[in-house]
Amino acid sequence: MMEHLLSVDDLGGRAGIESMLDLTDSFLEVTQRDIPKVPALRGKTVVSLFYEDSTRTRLSFETAAKRLSADTMTFSVSTSSVNKGESLLDTVQTIDAMGVDSIVVRHPAAGAPHRVASWTSARVINAGDGCHEHPTQALLDAFTLRRHRGPSLDGCRIAIVGDVRHSRVARSNVMAFHALGCELTLVGPPTLMPERLDGWPVAVTPDLDHVLPDVDVVYLLRIQRERIGQALFPSLREYAARWGLTVERAARCKPDTLVMHPGPMNRGIEIAGEVADSARSLVTEQVGNGVAVRMAVLWSLLGSGGPIV
Repeated sequence: MMEHLLSVDDLGGRAGIESMLDLTDSFLEVTQRDIPKVPALRGKTVVSLFYEDSTRTRLSFETAAKRLSADTMTFSVSTSSVNKGESLLDTVQTIDAMGVDSIVVRHPAAGAPHRVASWTSARVINAGDGCHEHPTQALLDAFTLRRHRGPSLDGCRIAIVGDVRHSRVARSNVMAFHALGCELTLVGPPTLMPERLDGWPVAVTPDLDHVLPDVDVVYLLRIQRERIGQALFPSLREYAARWGLTVERAARCKPDTLVMHPGPMNRGIEIAGEVADSARSLVTEQVGNGVAVRMAVLWSLLGSGGPIV
C-alpha cells in the first residue's frame, strides 16, 4: 500500500500504474450506478488544502471522497488564518490535530506536498505543486486514453503541445505515458520548453505541422499566463497561429487521432472551439474519469483492503 501519492514515481512504475488503472475500472462502474456511492471509506475524513484556484481537481476529489462515504473538509485560503500570517506548517498541524485521514494538497510552491507529508500522520495526495507534478491528472489521462486505445498503450505516439516549461501536467504525463510504453514528442516554442531536458524520454520540435500527420494523440497544454512572468512569445495571436490546434490543423490529423486537454481551455488559443467540441475530443471524458481515478487513489491510500462493495 502506498503511504502517499506525491509523484508518479510513488505508483511503482508500469505495474503500479496499470494496477491503479485497473482499480479505476471498478470505481467507474460505481460512478455509473443509480446511487453512485459505496461505504468503502465510511468514518474517514479527507481534507482539501488548496492554496491555488481550482475547479476540476478540487470538486473531483471532494466528489470522489463523498462517493466513498468519507467525510470531507475544505480549506479556503481566502477565509483562513493564512491571511493573518499563518504558515503552511501551522495550518497543517492544526488540521492534523483534528484527526484527519488524508490531506489533498495544491500549492504554488514545488515540493510543498512533500513538506506537508513530513508534518502529518495523514496520507497526503499531491493535487498539483507549482510547476512540478500533478500525478492524478496523469492517471486520469492514461485511464481515458486506455479506454480508447485498448489495455496496452505500447507504441502510442503522443504530441504534448504548448507551455511545457510551466506545466506540472506535462511532467507527470511524460513520466506516466513513458512508463506505459508511449512515444512522446514535446512541441512548442523553445521559450516554453524546460531549460534542461536531461533524462526526459522525449523528442522535441517547434514544428507542430510536421508531427500532426503521424501522432495518435494531440495533448494540448494551457498557456499558464499566471505563471509566465515575462513575454515568452510575441502574442497570443501568434501562438494560436503557430501552435494552436485549429480546425484546419485537426483536418490534417489521422481520422482516429484523439485530442486531449487538462483544462481549463483557452478556446481560440490552444484549441479551436469546434475541435474541442468534436467527436475526436476527449476533454469532457477526462473530467468525468477524474472522479473514478481519485476514488481509486483514495481507496488505495485509506482502504482496509476489503471489498469495494
